[in-house]
Amino acid sequence: MTDNKNPHPEGTSRRRALRGFAGVAGAAALATGTGAGTAHATGTAGGVRTYVLVHGTHSAAAFWTAIGRELALRGHRVVAVDQPLHGTEKFIPKAYQAQDLRALATEPSPVAALTLDDFERRVTGAVRRAARLGGPVVLVGHSMGGLSVSRVADAVPELLSHICYMAAFCPSRTMPSLMDCASSPEGQHALTPLHQVGDPEKLGVLRLNWRTSDRRELAAFKEMICADHTDAQFLRVLEGMQTDESMTAYADRAVGRATTWGRLPRTYLRFGKDRTLATQLQDRMIAEADELTPHNRFTVHNFPNAGHLGPPDPTRVTDALHGLPL
Repeated sequence: MTDNKNPHPEGTSRRRALRGFAGVAGAAALATGTGAGTAHATGTAGGVRTYVLVHGTHSAAAFWTAIGRELALRGHRVVAVDQPLHGTEKFIPKAYQAQDLRALATEPSPVAALTLDDFERRVTGAVRRAARLGGPVVLVGHSMGGLSVSRVADAVPELLSHICYMAAFCPSRTMPSLMDCASSPEGQHALTPLHQVGDPEKLGVLRLNWRTSDRRELAAFKEMICADHTDAQFLRVLEGMQTDESMTAYADRAVGRATTWGRLPRTYLRFGKDRTLATQLQDRMIAEADELTPHNRFTVHNFPNAGHLGPPDPTRVTDALHGLPL
């Protein structure tokens, strides 16, 4: 129902979600090594799996470097996906390189045209190719990457053996999009950036200036995404971030269906000190998913001291992924 006092209810909803959603749900902090992509293994005692790993917002496949390397060393294939116009394809505003903040507030972005359909197609393509390698395929998403997990699990459930949400958005019937999740009462517990560059409604993207020299803003970024990491690790996070993320993708529906997504074994890696995707929201998403498929509930692994990027040492996260039952 439309509020007659507000002629632009959708715009208000988006602004409210931006206040409740930090906008950095997929930083690149775990990329503590070099290189990302596909690693082939000759086999393990339990057989070779292929892990398809999906990054979050403002991020890239390099986010998964440390975890992906460890999974490969344990004998698995690993495919870390760059979403369109992310990672090796990422858009860098000219004004961002120059740190011309006035121009940065209005410079157009091709990222604005991206939809969740674009993200889904990219990940589905990776899953199809991975499935042709033989052996089970495990799909893992971090933060905004959870939207792709839900979409792809609906599109090609027959190609997947397990799906995993790592501190990731898992929209439900009452919260069908990332925007809806972030603007929920539970989502409002998240921290937000001190400043957004330009007007997201006009730009079509949420734009953040990771190269800021403002100490207060840098402190807010660190608290939001990796408060438990060192300053040196935090600087590596900033180096891997990109300025823009699509507002359209934030608002697109990503609710798994009981007959497709709901048939797959699923796991949630819950991070207890997450200041970007509030733990209260993680708990609500888990509960509402389980209500949809009470016969097939989330297996939850709790990391009580982990922030949004997970523990500084990714070994425990890797252990959980390596041990996912198929």
